[in-house]
Amino acid sequence: MNNFQLIKEEHVPEFNSVAKLYRHTPTGAELLSMENDDENKCFGITFRTPPQDSTGVAHILEHSVLCGSRKYPLKEPFIEMAKGSLKTFLNAFTYPDKTCYPVASTNLQDFYNLVDVYLDAVFYPNLTPYTLAQEGWHYEIEKPDAPLEFKGVVFNEMKGNYSSPDSLLGEYTQQSLYPDNEYGVDSGGDPRAIPDLSFEQLSSFHRRFYHPSNARIFFYGDDPGEKRLELLEEWLSAFEPLEPQSEVHFQPKWNEPRRVEKSYSTDEDSEGKSYITVGWLLDEPINIDEAMAWQMLGYILLSTPASPLRKALIDSGLGENVTGGLNDYLRQPFFSAGLKGIEAEDADKVESLILETLQDLAKNGIDPEMTEAAVNTIEFHLRENNSGGFPRGLALMLWSLDTWLHDKDPIEPLRFGKPLQALKARLKNERVFESMIEEQLLKNQHRSTVVLNPDPELSARQEADEKGRLEAARAMLSEDDIQKLILETQELKRRQETPDPPEVLALIPGLQLSDLDKQNKITPREEKELSGVPVLHNPLFTNGVLYADIGFNLHHVPQDLLPYVSLFGRTLTQIGTESEDFVRLTQRIGQKTGGVWAQSFVSAKRDQPDAAAWLFLRGKAVPERAGEMLDIWRDVLLTVKLDNRERFKQMAMEEKARLESSLVPSGHGYVSSRLRAHFSEAARLSEAMGGVSYLFFLRELCERIDSDWDSVLASLESLRSHWLNKGAAHGHVTADEDLYNQFAPRFEEFLSALPAHNPVPDAWNLPVPPRGEGLTIPAQVNYVGKGANLFEMGYQRHGSAAVISNYLNTTWMWERVRMRGGAYGGFCGFEQLTGVWTYGSYRDPNLLKTLDIYDGTSKFLREAEISEIELRRSIIGVISDMDTYRLPDAKGWNSLMRHLIGETDELRQQMRDEVLSTSEADFKNFAEVLEQVAVSGHVVVMGSPDAIKTANEERPALLETTKVL
Repeated sequence: MNNFQLIKEEHVPEFNSVAKLYRHTPTGAELLSMENDDENKCFGITFRTPPQDSTGVAHILEHSVLCGSRKYPLKEPFIEMAKGSLKTFLNAFTYPDKTCYPVASTNLQDFYNLVDVYLDAVFYPNLTPYTLAQEGWHYEIEKPDAPLEFKGVVFNEMKGNYSSPDSLLGEYTQQSLYPDNEYGVDSGGDPRAIPDLSFEQLSSFHRRFYHPSNARIFFYGDDPGEKRLELLEEWLSAFEPLEPQSEVHFQPKWNEPRRVEKSYSTDEDSEGKSYITVGWLLDEPINIDEAMAWQMLGYILLSTPASPLRKALIDSGLGENVTGGLNDYLRQPFFSAGLKGIEAEDADKVESLILETLQDLAKNGIDPEMTEAAVNTIEFHLRENNSGGFPRGLALMLWSLDTWLHDKDPIEPLRFGKPLQALKARLKNERVFESMIEEQLLKNQHRSTVVLNPDPELSARQEADEKGRLEAARAMLSEDDIQKLILETQELKRRQETPDPPEVLALIPGLQLSDLDKQNKITPREEKELSGVPVLHNPLFTNGVLYADIGFNLHHVPQDLLPYVSLFGRTLTQIGTESEDFVRLTQRIGQKTGGVWAQSFVSAKRDQPDAAAWLFLRGKAVPERAGEMLDIWRDVLLTVKLDNRERFKQMAMEEKARLESSLVPSGHGYVSSRLRAHFSEAARLSEAMGGVSYLFFLRELCERIDSDWDSVLASLESLRSHWLNKGAAHGHVTADEDLYNQFAPRFEEFLSALPAHNPVPDAWNLPVPPRGEGLTIPAQVNYVGKGANLFEMGYQRHGSAAVISNYLNTTWMWERVRMRGGAYGGFCGFEQLTGVWTYGSYRDPNLLKTLDIYDGTSKFLREAEISEIELRRSIIGVISDMDTYRLPDAKGWNSLMRHLIGETDELRQQMRDEVLSTSEADFKNFAEVLEQVAVSGHVVVMGSPDAIKTANEERPALLETTKVL
């Protein structure tokens, strides 16, 4: 017997699901239960959590509730589940108005285990002042004469966020449009405000919002529907109803536009550029019809190179890349558009250009070809329902929450079929999008313009403000207060370092090794040949979508041309052909296909020194449009018009701006790429095509386009002629047998028309970065890497290395780098193909201390007592990664990658067998290998100039400094 009342039941054909909306009568909790045959079962519980200030209380609470609960009083139940679950998803998100706790798994018992741990975490967390100290912020002091410091995971995470001008621009744009409601503060937390958060405020926030009366609960997949109700009843029956008063209030509309100017930090000798956005607050959508229309209009205006507003901004030459778009995840959505990399004095010109372009579109109309492309593209993606690596069910949950969170029908957003057809019918007779531009943008006076300017002194002021705040706080403390803080610091570290007792660890529900499949899941593949070209076919059911790829081996491209590859790939679909400019080509791709794009693939190969290096042209289409997709391929490969200096310069500037804006949020990726480049050809090539070296190349290239275009064009033409060669081609198709048989004759005809000549591999000798390198950026946090090639140290490849790295990531690295060190993340890993072992940290307040932690790994591993539970969970976590759930197109692509690097099913099975047979002895033996990494490992750090300078003062010549930003 349960207390769930069925409110609504609908068949949702768009997702082959039966959707049932329930209300739990005693508490008011709502449940959306979607029943279908998807084995990737999903669950999520979401609370409406609008913050009142920028202390980051919602964000810090999201972290905190996963740090131990009533049933699972461990330090980190979340990490124990991550370590030893077959999860296909396990995480939590904080939005400006909600906090979501989603999980997914294809294993039913594992799924129930995840649900149980998460429900206990959100309803019964063991919140203590030490939880706030670790996850949020605390004063840290270890000696009476030492200065106070701020430490905390979220504190440092948000310091990293506030070091990124892109993140700041997005935050300031939102806050400028919603100054009078809950969206006007930073739900993630402003580092200046986070230390104002008290434990009582944190606890009160939980009591108020983390209650069934404020919950939206979601289930999706092939698990039994009735069991969902029984399971939830056991949890919800203990609660009385509550009035959480969590409504998100409307932002009152303005009568005239406003302007805001803000700053971001840059180095004194940097040529910092400004950013600008113009944003409009929109009305809450009345229904899905209006929401869908805005989704399409947002796509039309900004989402493609042919989008008229995007094109006008890029063609103006006033900036380097476009920013903005439709933000429809808030109760009142907003639309914004702007430019990155402008001169400060050009801000008014950009604002005027945006308004003038919109006025022209409203008056003279949107190109019908652009509208048709938008409609087809969005319809294709809706029907394909391809969520990539994100579980489909959770994508639907987030979609439904757009309305559900604000007490509207959660099923309506999922029923896109009829609204889509209705909108298509309206477009035949009405100026739908032009009217929206006129009424909701041009006549809308609730508009804000945000200008973000570089400030070389901002970082110093922020550091001085933080130091002054800490000094003022210390001056208010008595000797007894200082001693109390020292004891609290010591106690926090003691808690962080003390392992959970075995009997407590055993409380976490888990699978046994006997529950695991002993054999790998095999993706069927057939090696074929069409017109003399090898073609790999993955015969998989793809729901009527054909996925195809044609790639050419980059080993026939001279070394000096390799840095052009990524940008050249973009030219294929974004610069135009002999018969079509890039606008018409973009529209044609949108009208006729589900997408055509270029993608490179670079990887080490099994037991070979040279890299697998390919540039692919990829595409997807419904079967009746497959021929038109091949026609597009033929045109872009054979008739691409590279001699368009202005368009190529636009792409180069966009690419440069994209890399520069990603340095702070993705610094760990650049450090890892640079570090791995020390050890293999594949990594050096990847770094040259997408890392710091590529950024340096782009900066030089942007100047050469103006000063020596002829040589740039000659390089592009040479790259094309070396790369485009039937003799170095490889094809790939993912589709069922019938679709493949329909497509094969057309594909063979296409291949037969490709130019062919004898491929001659080029000898590469790519440069190796310095052994110790400090890459400087204007940031308040660091990204610290260290690594070595274990094969060169005598280590023999074995699957146990993956188990050991999983164990280290969820114990030593998590506890020392994140919990105790205050970084947002710390990790290590082993590349089975190259033998490279690397350590890394993310948004890290430390540098040398983190390197010391890396160097202490061997001692930790040598002394660790690996319990049966720890070993089992670490093995299960690796098997979970090996069995990652993939949609059909991803299965096919992954199969092709394995084929190209020589990773056979037999070798993969050997790896699985070694993982499953990992013993404690493997851990001890591996400790000896890591001791050599401590002694002779290479180091790469990305961080502030002061942090790297201080590190070199303490350890002379540790890092060769290179300025990146």
